[in-house]
Amino acid sequence: MGQGVSCSRSSDEHEFYSAVQSADLQSVEAALQCEPGLIHRTTIYDRLSALHIAAANGCIEVLSMLLDRSVQPDVVNRHKQTPLMLAAMHGKSNCLIKLLEAGANILMFDSLNGRTCLHHASYYGYSDCLQLILSEAQTASLAESWGFARFVNVRDDNGATPLHLAARQGRRDCVHILLENGGIVSATTGTYGFPGSTALHLAARGGNLDCIRELLAWGADRLQRDSAGRIPYEVALKRGHGACAALLNPSAAEPLVWPSPLKFISELDPNAKALLEAALMEANREREKHLERDQIFIALPYSLR
Repeated sequence: MGQGVSCSRSSDEHEFYSAVQSADLQSVEAALQCEPGLIHRTTIYDRLSALHIAAANGCIEVLSMLLDRSVQPDVVNRHKQTPLMLAAMHGKSNCLIKLLEAGANILMFDSLNGRTCLHHASYYGYSDCLQLILSEAQTASLAESWGFARFVNVRDDNGATPLHLAARQGRRDCVHILLENGGIVSATTGTYGFPGSTALHLAARGGNLDCIRELLAWGADRLQRDSAGRIPYEVALKRGHGACAALLNPSAAEPLVWPSPLKFISELDPNAKALLEAALMEANREREKHLERDQIFIALPYSLR
């Protein structure tokens, strides 16, 4: 993802964007004093504004100065990506906070895959950014226009929710946060990964054992089939992920799951919740030890190879 300073129109612009990227606030201010119009220009190819470059590189002082000069927080680049999206992609939580305070819109979609800042934070695994975006999504204005549950499960152009992306990329912390905030564990994709995949299918495809543990603990169905009729166990086995297949084998005992995860768990005292979660995960780890010792893998049918 481009966030650099190539393809500037002139040496003055190149020096300006370089100063932004290196967080040289004094040089940025000097350049704007000489040529105020620089603040509204963009690089030629990616159409990156100074605000995009500052957000992607975590240059909080430069970003704050640009916002103080009335630069719009939702300016878009060539791919309709906002500075907020770039901050989420690069894990720049300080810049993300500042952009949200300036009124950045979390409901904008890019033109590459139709993804929001929530998708990007989930895909790249920045749980702190993810939590900040979800906190912003609980404000009254968004609740009235979209609804929090709808936002948590927003789909991109390929039918992938943030939970699908986090599970496929092996972002266990993001998977956990999304499930705690109402991510639908049984939701299926459109064309992302493989048509009709659940988050469990995608975690199995990537061999992401920790994500599989988390999804199973929140009630993911080991018998749910994708559009090709495959259960997650078959996906893991075909990909050669033996430990994942052992957990997903439908002939093995069911894992322990959260009771009423979207209601009861969210109402628990934080300390009690942490203790219950630790006990649940420890019980499932003991179950896994038995599976690893006793499990005999069943050969995948020839038709599924």
